[in-house]
Amino acid sequence: MIRFLIIMVLVVVGDQLTKLWVLDNFALYDSRVIIPGFFNLTFLRNSGAAFGMLSGMPLLWRQIFFISIAAIALVALVIMQRKMGKESPWYTVSFSLIAGGAVGNVIDRVLYGSVVDFLDVYVGNYHWPAFNVADSGIVVGVGIFLLLQIFEGDGEEKKAPPVKSKNDKKEEEGDVDLFPFSED
Repeated sequence: MIRFLIIMVLVVVGDQLTKLWVLDNFALYDSRVIIPGFFNLTFLRNSGAAFGMLSGMPLLWRQIFFISIAAIALVALVIMQRKMGKESPWYTVSFSLIAGGAVGNVIDRVLYGSVVDFLDVYVGNYHWPAFNVADSGIVVGVGIFLLLQIFEGDGEEKKAPPVKSKNDKKEEEGDVDLFPFSED
């Protein structure tokens, strides 16, 4: 659980420090080209959920809704961490990245009424919606979790019983053939 908390806190601190830097160095909608044609730092505020969903709802309703969802998610992540974190340290990494991202964005909602987004990835005129370090933690954490599910399975796969050879049956009966490849 210590590893979970350390990673979660690192995500929250990294998220909040980068957002403070953006708030101190950018005016709303300011943009700085970092990699031409691919990546900008652009200060935006997202009052909704992913891709701005629910942004038209009243502030109080959004605050209660998003904080409640985050609280439920954090409880679920801690429960899953306690159960699955023992199976692989990658579950701990996954769940702590997601939790750190959720906490980072909740802090924004409580402090500012919206989430500070500033990472702007695009190709030509096609822009991915702006995001932040917390969002990155959530996406990477979910990605790790999905990869674990795909490549490790749920651990409850039923394996076919081994096929017993003639020698295995004889061994159980105490009659072992010392030369199994010789003709009788």
